[in-house]
Amino acid sequence: MTYRVASGEGPTGGIAGWATDLMDRLGAPGAGLAIALENLFPPLPSEVILPLAGFTAAQGRMSLTAALVWTTIGSVAGALVLYGIGALIGRDRIRALVARLPLVKLDDLDRTEAWFARHGGKAVFFGRMIPIFRSLISIPAGVERMRPAMFLLYTTLGSLLWNTAFVLAGYGLGDNWRTVEEYAGVYSKAVLALVALGAAAFAAVRIVKARRDAKQRQGAGERQAGAHRQGTHGPGTYRAGTREFERDRIY
Repeated sequence: MTYRVASGEGPTGGIAGWATDLMDRLGAPGAGLAIALENLFPPLPSEVILPLAGFTAAQGRMSLTAALVWTTIGSVAGALVLYGIGALIGRDRIRALVARLPLVKLDDLDRTEAWFARHGGKAVFFGRMIPIFRSLISIPAGVERMRPAMFLLYTTLGSLLWNTAFVLAGYGLGDNWRTVEEYAGVYSKAVLALVALGAAAFAAVRIVKARRDAKQRQGAGERQAGAHRQGTHGPGTYRAGTREFERDRIY
């Protein structure tokens, strides 16, 4: 990655170069557009775009206030698109999909929906500060038809806090703005590791429970079959047969 700070230009090449080009062409709205696209395509890292917006503001190519306002507008715009996608998908399609998934039960979805009904505002607010989930949290909000005004409020507040932290970091670090990406990368990897561990633990518990239930059903079937055989060929059957034989002899 190369920097041309003296000439007032930012980094060239890769995502940073693409974002820099947007900001050079459109100014602060370019930063907002980049962040809106980052919401829709999570592989685009806000941990690069936001500090770069701060760095660009530090170079005088946009104002710091404009960088904060437009990146927040971009975050909200991207979140609204995903909210709309969730609303279009709807609960019925989600339930039909979950019913086909292995290891996942509709009861799990019911509990998730109940939790979201109680804590949806907090989930949206704090979700805006967690990598990956900061985009995806908008979809269940749309599926559950969270009140648009509440969704907008919590999305705006959460996005503003996240964006401000990264934009100011890039603004303050100047040429060293990429240090923010390095630390944010550690945070993102930690989140991914926790998610992977949680998914593995969930799958392991479900597999063990499914095997235990299968053994219990098999044992119950064997006991029922044994009781049936005993009822057909046991002492009671023998005595009944003997009485019928003796009755036949008498007559």
